[in-house]
Amino acid sequence: MDHLLDDVERHRLARRLTAATARLDDAAAPLAVVDLDAFDLNAADLVHRAAPKPVRLASKSLRVPALARRALGVPGFQGVLAYTLREALWQVAEAVTDDVVLGYPTVDLGGIDRLLGNDRALAAVTIMVDDPAHLDLVDKMRDGRDATVRVAIDIDAGLRLGTSHVGPKRSPLYDEAQVVGLARTVVARPGFALVGVMTYEGQVAGVPDDVPRQWARSLIVRRLKSASISQLVERRGRIAAALREVADLEFWNAGGSGSVESTVADPAVTEVAAGSGLLVPGLFDHYESFRPRPAAYFGLRVARRPSGSIATVAGGGFVASGPAGKDRLPVPWAPPGLHLTGLEGAGEVQTPLTGPGAATLAIGDLVWFRHAKGGELAEHTNLVHLLSGDEIVDTVPSYRGLGLAW
Repeated sequence: MDHLLDDVERHRLARRLTAATARLDDAAAPLAVVDLDAFDLNAADLVHRAAPKPVRLASKSLRVPALARRALGVPGFQGVLAYTLREALWQVAEAVTDDVVLGYPTVDLGGIDRLLGNDRALAAVTIMVDDPAHLDLVDKMRDGRDATVRVAIDIDAGLRLGTSHVGPKRSPLYDEAQVVGLARTVVARPGFALVGVMTYEGQVAGVPDDVPRQWARSLIVRRLKSASISQLVERRGRIAAALREVADLEFWNAGGSGSVESTVADPAVTEVAAGSGLLVPGLFDHYESFRPRPAAYFGLRVARRPSGSIATVAGGGFVASGPAGKDRLPVPWAPPGLHLTGLEGAGEVQTPLTGPGAATLAIGDLVWFRHAKGGELAEHTNLVHLLSGDEIVDTVPSYRGLGLAW
């Protein structure tokens, strides 16, 4: 019965998206659509899950300035977690935010030069470091300028089991001695102000743990998450106590859309980062911690019919970054009953579809897909159409549409 209800909803979604976009002056595919009704409900859900701590918007998971502004207008969202320095500088210049933290260290000398020469940006942007070499790059570009750069330290948040490490391979800093050592270096160095810390537990935030037909694997993932959370709470507590002897920090950033509750429960953490939870791409369908509410789709038109059981759409090769696997592929979502083929998958210029729904499609029909990962869809389109109810209420540019490549 649930399967039948799901099919009915997907048919309704296909009709809704196709009817809404049919009234566009230029309906060239791929048609990227964000359902604002779902987006707003997801934003409210993230705030509720994080309360009373604020949510810092992870901009790489959107890459559409209008959507970033919309999220930041929701009470409970505060500041941006940017993915490059030039993106952060652009956000400040365009008044998207006056509080932006880099999620990654920067080695962009040109961007550093621009930062050092911009008082407004110096007050708004916090760079991320995990090695004194990152400070050296800033000093290399100073050229006698008396500028104070805001700095946060990235700390490895992975789970250690003996000699094994589970989690993103990010910072080399793990224990309190290593972190305090770099903190003292930052504080003692002229031209830098230590203001924050980051611990991103990707092994908790970014791994599905309630996947249908994968019960054993999901159980193992949940146990690893539980062990990671316990270990990290204890370690963050020790590091926080040690850092209080070195600097008065403004923030401790952590987590992601898939770990909001466990992240904000840690007393050391002052804010949680989130972005994918606003769009809920395919990789975020199967978490115990929240109900998925997809908000982003892209439409491709059937270009030919190789046989009565196959419909081939134009384009579609929007494969997500990360370890190669089926979960990184876009999913033909609406109408239901469509599947990628094992031989061609999602292709650069064409994507053949099989399944019981393929026989009903005609040349020119739209098939609606869901992408796998965050803001990567926006790298494939200049425009994003915003849907409210049954109407497209606005069409806005992505970073790509603005000619911006970070």
